[in-house]
Amino acid sequence: MPPPASDFPASRPIFSNAYLLLAITTLLWGGNAIAARLAVGHISPMVLTAGRWFVVLVIIALFLRAPLREAMPVLRRHWLFALVMGMLGYTFFNALMYVAGHYTSAVNITLLQGSIPVSTMIGAYLVFGSRITWLQIIGILLTLVGVAVTASGGDPARLKALAFNFGDLLMVIASVLYAVYTVLLNKRPPMRALAFYCGMAIAAALASMPFLIAEILMDKSGLPTLRGWLILAYVAIGPSLISQILFMRAVELVGPARAGLFTNLTPVFGALLAVLILGEHFGWHHAVSMALVIGGIAIAEKGRSR
Repeated sequence: MPPPASDFPASRPIFSNAYLLLAITTLLWGGNAIAARLAVGHISPMVLTAGRWFVVLVIIALFLRAPLREAMPVLRRHWLFALVMGMLGYTFFNALMYVAGHYTSAVNITLLQGSIPVSTMIGAYLVFGSRITWLQIIGILLTLVGVAVTASGGDPARLKALAFNFGDLLMVIASVLYAVYTVLLNKRPPMRALAFYCGMAIAAALASMPFLIAEILMDKSGLPTLRGWLILAYVAIGPSLISQILFMRAVELVGPARAGLFTNLTPVFGALLAVLILGEHFGWHHAVSMALVIGGIAIAEKGRSR
């Protein structure tokens, strides 16, 4: 069977630059964190979780019917894999993160997401035998320090005062699930990336329904405000659609372990966007954190090339 046509033509250099794709992806994910802060009181967590994927389904119905129809025979044969991937990467991660926010601090959530690159690299080693070098380990550790600097606001005392609870356990589970999703992206069935994304988005929408129904039954949801609708539109188009497609392409180019390392840019971008959008103070720790994360990624990449 011939390989499927690419959704990312070589004539467009942006689709061949994994670093640029990953930078855009993590910038959009950082914006997702800002959207979550702005959403409080304007749209409930599960309405946001489910609504984002139903907006994506509308976009698929309007613009992506052709690649989905073309891949439907293959997608039917691999429906279980698409279902599991959509649940792991798109629904469960976000649902667990939103619930964790009711039990633990934003600092803990940011720190615990730093386990994603470690879990991804270990998973890539176990599944694909990807070699891990000492420079890659040093690079990962530096990015984790950078995440800690961002999360603590440059005050080590905040890290010492952390107490771990049920919310932290949920966040650890969520991070492991996303790492599994990242590793398994390399096992995508022989179909175009857009078509497989459509299959996962449909699975994510279906998997989010029980969470939404439970929230409604507990009388914890309601119609979004105008700001809530705007947040939903951003989360659907940016973090749910554009970033996920770009991340899939980046994994195609550099593999899951290297792509997963870039997820530690997300809290850095989130902190910078908080300065620009929420008017938070830009401190020395933001600059140090960026330097550590970017430097750690550069060292890890150097270790890979050797």
